[in-house]
Amino acid sequence: MKKLLSTLALFGAASTMAFALMVSPAHADENFPLDRAPDNADNFASLQHGAQLFVNYCLNCHSANLMRYNRLQDLGISQKEIEKNLLFTTDKVGNTMSVAMRPDDAKAWFGAQPPDLSVEARARNKDWLYTYLRSFYRDDTRPTGWNNMVYDNVSMPHVLWQLQGQRTAKFEDDTDERTGEKIRKFVGYQQVTPGTMSPVDYDSAVADLVSYLSWMSEPAQQTRKRLGVWVLMFLGILSFFAWRLNAAYWKDIK
Repeated sequence: MKKLLSTLALFGAASTMAFALMVSPAHADENFPLDRAPDNADNFASLQHGAQLFVNYCLNCHSANLMRYNRLQDLGISQKEIEKNLLFTTDKVGNTMSVAMRPDDAKAWFGAQPPDLSVEARARNKDWLYTYLRSFYRDDTRPTGWNNMVYDNVSMPHVLWQLQGQRTAKFEDDTDERTGEKIRKFVGYQQVTPGTMSPVDYDSAVADLVSYLSWMSEPAQQTRKRLGVWVLMFLGILSFFAWRLNAAYWKDIK
C-alpha cells in the first residue's frame, strides 16, 4: 500500500511539474483551434513507431523518469530489439528513460529545464500535443529561430523540422470585433524548404508519437478499460440476481 501511494504521489507531482514548466496561461494561445488527434491506442505498429520517434527525437532533452525501457515489451518490442535500437550506449534495459543533459545546461540553453514527459499527455490532452507538434514555424526573432502557433514564444526548438521541412507563418492585419484593437490574424503557413516526409506522412508520424506519449502516461489504460467492461458486466449480473432474490424473499410478506 505504501508503495502504491508513493507511486500515485509521484505521478501527481510529475504531472503538475510538467504542466507548470511546459506552458503557462501567459504563453498558451487558447484561441488557436486544436486538431483532433487520431486514436491509435490499439495499433501496436503505430505505438512502436511512436516509441522510436520519442527515443530518437525527444529523449535527448526530455526525460521520462516514470517509464522503464523494458516496459516497451508491452508494445510487442522484444528485449533484444530494445537493446539494439532504442538504448543509448550506457543505458540498461531495466533503466528509466532519463537524459544525460544537466539541468544547469538546459536552463542556460533553453531558459528552463525541459519537463519530464512521463505524464505530459495526461497533464494536457492528445489534441493539444498533436496540434502543437504540427504548428512550428520559422521566426528569426526567437533565440532558437522557431516559434509555435499553439505556444507563443516557445523555448523549445522544432526538433522534427527535418521531417516536416521549414515553413513560415503568414499573418494579416485585422481588427478585433469586440475591442476594436488592431491585431495580427494568422492565415496559414508557407513552406520554405521541403522535409524528408510529405505533409500527410508527417502528420501520421506525429500521430504515432502522440499515441505513444498517451500510452506512456498510463501503460495499463487499455487493460483497465477491458477490465472495466467485465466489472460492469459482473455488477449487472449480480444486480439481476440480487433483484430476483429480493423479490423471492418478500413475495409472501404483505
